[in-house]
Amino acid sequence: MAPVSVVAKSPLDSGNVSAPSSPLNIEQVDLTYSTSRGPLEAIKSLSFDVAPGEFVSILGPSGCGKSTLLKLVTGLLPPTAGTITLAGDRVRGPRREVGIVFQQPTLLPWKTVIENVLVPIRAMGMDIAPKRTVALELLDMMKLGKFAQHYPSELSGGMQQRVGIARGLIHDPALLLMDEPFAALDALTRELMMDELQRIWMATKKSVLFITHSIPEAVYLSDRIIVLSPRPGRVLQIVSIDLPRPRTVDTMSDPRFATLSKQLRQIFQLMQQP
Repeated sequence: MAPVSVVAKSPLDSGNVSAPSSPLNIEQVDLTYSTSRGPLEAIKSLSFDVAPGEFVSILGPSGCGKSTLLKLVTGLLPPTAGTITLAGDRVRGPRREVGIVFQQPTLLPWKTVIENVLVPIRAMGMDIAPKRTVALELLDMMKLGKFAQHYPSELSGGMQQRVGIARGLIHDPALLLMDEPFAALDALTRELMMDELQRIWMATKKSVLFITHSIPEAVYLSDRIIVLSPRPGRVLQIVSIDLPRPRTVDTMSDPRFATLSKQLRQIFQLMQQP
């Protein structure tokens, strides 16, 4: 990975943007589905928070409730028990304070790059004119300023995912949710996108909740990693990542990086034991 440069100013920095409050608090949350075979516990007694400007990753085995967790945070699913607080208010339904970046960019092929970035603004019924300037500035931050009038088919996979990140940030959310955003990319592009995401995150100072199956990816990007147990998902361990930033290719050869990665692998090995 190339050395990371830090952008001094974010397009989201303006007099209209308030100082971040505690973006996310999850307190003793349960989620139980009703099925034809009876109740199915997906999440049990889940508690954690995300501090302002913090990058938190969620690691866990398949079926542990990671996708369910995102639906709870966005307000698409109500918890069976417990409370979720977002930007100081209890989540009781879909909320604008969340930006989402999906595993696939899901760009509209008939819209230009800038119009794809502006899709959430139109969906929320917000004024387009001032946000068009913000969209262009975000695209510049993503190193895509020259591609604003291009169509998704003219972009590489990594470029499309950067458009997806810009779209997730366009309405200045309190929290950015990222659901395995690099899983569909090849290994080299994935490493490059890790650096790009770190650069963007350090510039925007957004709070991020990042879902991944990759231990090295989580260690490289995160301030903390929350490890979930097999279903029903609960917090098994929280690992603080004390590696200095900005992180570069040399970080991966740091003995501390290896120690943290080994610690996380051992947690997963213990899960698999009978």
